[in-house]
Amino acid sequence: MADFFRRLQRRFHFWYHSLKPAYALMFGYTFYISVTFIFLCLPVCWNRENVPLIDSVFMAVSVISTAGLQTVNTAETYNFFGQCVILIAVQIGGLGYMTVGSCVILASKGYLPKNRLKVGRAVLAMPEHFDPAVFFRHIVTFTFAIELAGAVILAFFFWCSGTPHPVWAGVYHSVTAFCTAGFSIFPNNLESFRSNVPICMTVAVIMLLGAIGFIVLDDVCRSVQSKTLRTTLTTRIILAATFGALFFGTLVLFFDQNMAAFPIADRLLMAFFQTVSALTTTGFNSIPLNSITVSTAVIGIVLMILGASPSGTGGGLKSTTWSAAIATVLSFLRGHDEITFFGCTVPPSRLTAAFASITLYMLTFAVGTYFLLTFEKHPAEDIVFEAASALGTVGLSRGITPELTTAGKLIIMCMMYIGRIGVLSLAVGAVALYHDIAHDDEKTDKDTLPPAKSDDIVL
Repeated sequence: MADFFRRLQRRFHFWYHSLKPAYALMFGYTFYISVTFIFLCLPVCWNRENVPLIDSVFMAVSVISTAGLQTVNTAETYNFFGQCVILIAVQIGGLGYMTVGSCVILASKGYLPKNRLKVGRAVLAMPEHFDPAVFFRHIVTFTFAIELAGAVILAFFFWCSGTPHPVWAGVYHSVTAFCTAGFSIFPNNLESFRSNVPICMTVAVIMLLGAIGFIVLDDVCRSVQSKTLRTTLTTRIILAATFGALFFGTLVLFFDQNMAAFPIADRLLMAFFQTVSALTTTGFNSIPLNSITVSTAVIGIVLMILGASPSGTGGGLKSTTWSAAIATVLSFLRGHDEITFFGCTVPPSRLTAAFASITLYMLTFAVGTYFLLTFEKHPAEDIVFEAASALGTVGLSRGITPELTTAGKLIIMCMMYIGRIGVLSLAVGAVALYHDIAHDDEKTDKDTLPPAKSDDIVL
């Protein structure tokens, strides 16, 4: 019997390591969704009886995809053990299941197999010259350092505000903010803290650090250590795109006519926090989103589609992708033949990759929205908002998620799953968005690659 299991293990090992990165991603996330679903089905996780099976599946998909959409109220449905299961799953989903496993292998063997390197690059969208082994270590270091600091700060301010169990609240919201998941242990999410500047700003900073991506964090760390204070082109594009979109979104939401009743300081804080939440694809809300006007909700849809940045924990199109599209349009209007970012020419292959990604994403969004409009009877603007939130793995909703039909829930689950791995998987495997990742590199037998070049551009 022992020999049988050893042979079975060897065959599985050979099968898994022969998979293309796209299929390995699908298998890995499906496996973790299944494990999370099994745990969430256990009555020991529940605060109430008889959580419907479809809701347990929905929660498992939402948790691993770090989407944050909920058909049941997390705080009221799941007890402390259930919330721990959700938190661990969010951490795995946010980091990418390959990261933790790769660090374990690095600690035990000191190197990474070639297939794991390829899948890791696909998961994290690394520039082709990044050293994956070093990058994986940095990811774990950055993650736990930021989450620990955020947990301490939030626990203190939750304690100051008289919140029950402030330490657990600090840990939970720090992890879910950095992993851009948006799950909260409070029944009304963070609406009770919409005027609390320390809590909202701390959560906003954690969301931004998770969404701008490990490329930026690693690059800034290297530039400080080398005392050059010179960042790569990718970092400059990400920061410019992110803060430009934040300014635009905050301005629009601030002037929403339904927020006029709030004091100016509160309006500014709520507008900024909600813009950060949408753009980083986190999904926390400090205001009821069904209270904003439809025109402002459209801006929210745009922000959710734009999304976070490469190698971050968020979803959406990615800041470098839509920035490349904008740069192309501006160059066309100016009559320029070359597309440039900050004076640097962007290779045509990268532009092709960006437009292929945008086309795939918008096509998926259109198809998902069509089926939701077919099966659901909610207002069209709410359904479109829900579709953008699901595909972008955002978690914001105008209140219709618990009221979806079974067909609607299945469609949203598919969109969350695709948003987490599918569009990336299609780009890597079918359209070759990262062509050097999707195929074996026959030019080298090394397990690691040289350090990053300053002109690497990740789209």
